[in-house]
Amino acid sequence: MATWSNLNLQNSASPLMEQIIFFHDHTLIILLMITILVSYLMISLFFNKYTNRFLLENQMIELIWTIIPAITLIFIALPSLRLLYLLDELNNPLITLKSIGHQWYWSYEYSDLNNIEFDSYMIKSDSKLNNFRLLDVDNRIILPMNNQIRILVTATDVIHSWTIPSLGIKVDANPGRLNQTSFFINRPGIFFGQCSEICGANHSFMPIVIESISIKNFINWINNYNNS
Repeated sequence: MATWSNLNLQNSASPLMEQIIFFHDHTLIILLMITILVSYLMISLFFNKYTNRFLLENQMIELIWTIIPAITLIFIALPSLRLLYLLDELNNPLITLKSIGHQWYWSYEYSDLNNIEFDSYMIKSDSKLNNFRLLDVDNRIILPMNNQIRILVTATDVIHSWTIPSLGIKVDANPGRLNQTSFFINRPGIFFGQCSEICGANHSFMPIVIESISIKNFINWINNYNNS
């Protein structure tokens, strides 16, 4: 998870987030090269005294500074489009999770697993419990790692946004509309997110917590939940 004074992206917990980080670094290098080149040209213009009184136009220079930016944009656009299509793919999900946004908490439904339902509220920070301030919840989402998960997102009142940065997920929760995406968690752990759409007075107090566990422990959790 992100910590104070950390300007980097969160560590990836899914293949899609890895691709997003790669694309971010790829684009940043291109922007850095452009910035250095333009800065060098501007500084050199300030500190030399070369003039050409007879230069009215130069079609070759105009051609060069049109073609080079076009090629640069292609190098940015192609990986971007590839990533965009990867984010939309949905390959045979093992589990479908439904997330419903409320003012100001989330409720979840495991429709495939005996209709398990629960609400998830933020819990007050307590130094004795060593929980994370404004991020921990009373009921975490339990999901198996190394499996494709589909999530359906909607809301009952206003627009919310279901977001887990380390998984590369950000889905708007619109009242009366069902949005869909999928993700693949490739390691165990606890992953935090928050509502990313300003939804009212307590917008900052509806966090999201996913606990990723092995498929065996997930089945045991399902059985224990049904028995209780």
